[in-house]
Amino acid sequence: MKLQIKNKSGNAAGEIDVRPDVFAVPEKMSLVHQVTVAHLANKRQGTAKTKTRAEVSGGGAKPRPQKGSGGSRQGSIRSPLWVGGGRAFGPTPRSYRQNTPKKMRRIAILSVLSSKYRNGNLVVLDNLDIDSGKTKEMTSVLSSLNITKSVLVVTDIPNENVITASRNLNKVKTVPAHVINTLDLMNKTTILMTVEAVRKIEDLWGGVYTKELEEPEEGKSKPEGKSKPEGKSKPEGKSKSVEEIGLSSRNLNILLAADLMNLDDIIKMSKKELLDIRGFGEKSYIELCDKLKDAGFQYPEESFEGEG
Repeated sequence: MKLQIKNKSGNAAGEIDVRPDVFAVPEKMSLVHQVTVAHLANKRQGTAKTKTRAEVSGGGAKPRPQKGSGGSRQGSIRSPLWVGGGRAFGPTPRSYRQNTPKKMRRIAILSVLSSKYRNGNLVVLDNLDIDSGKTKEMTSVLSSLNITKSVLVVTDIPNENVITASRNLNKVKTVPAHVINTLDLMNKTTILMTVEAVRKIEDLWGGVYTKELEEPEEGKSKPEGKSKPEGKSKPEGKSKSVEEIGLSSRNLNILLAADLMNLDDIIKMSKKELLDIRGFGEKSYIELCDKLKDAGFQYPEESFEGEG
């Protein structure tokens, strides 16, 4: 596939061949959402702390007599009921960190990049040479490219002049290609990257998404591979991804973490192999079988009852 290249004046400067497994990956919104939530959770410090009634100072004696004062009974001024007392069920230091498999993070990045390209929000520049590092130079480039909303500027290596020219612009963020992440890509409307950055991204993440993106051309046979197990049938056409059959979030995340991205991989597995996956139990298997039946995938009867 090809991407159009522009220069800093906003004029066409040719085309560039790019890898479809980087810029033509199907949109996986559930995966993108999971990775984005993990990014936001990992940014939380988790250092909020309040004192309990055992940690505040004072309150050795009863504040008033047990009886005779006409007021309620109170045992200590450190009680949460008193001003200056401890707090009941207050926050304590904790970690909000979520560990996401590397392959899931990478596929989420490719999914967002491909989505930006399909929506016309990916701009490729032949070069982004800024001489003086003044803000007006970056403003001029963005104006020539008709970019008025937020933008993520991606270069192949950290460019000091680009960083200096962009740091006073509220809606502009600059990152080198090797540190782009799903959260930054989602937060910005437009992605502006140089040709060198495109090549760097292809070198880093090309080949991560291995699913066939196109049907074989007419007259060409499909590549030879493992024959389809007897008794298992599926509708003609492209294989569906696991996300399309409507599994619960828990079971979907377990299968994705086990690198089971599409249904072709799952229907070749026996019940015992599925139950060997950590966290995937009998109830998960029953739900998977029901969803596969609804999607038109038929297992032999012994696959549901006889295996185990």
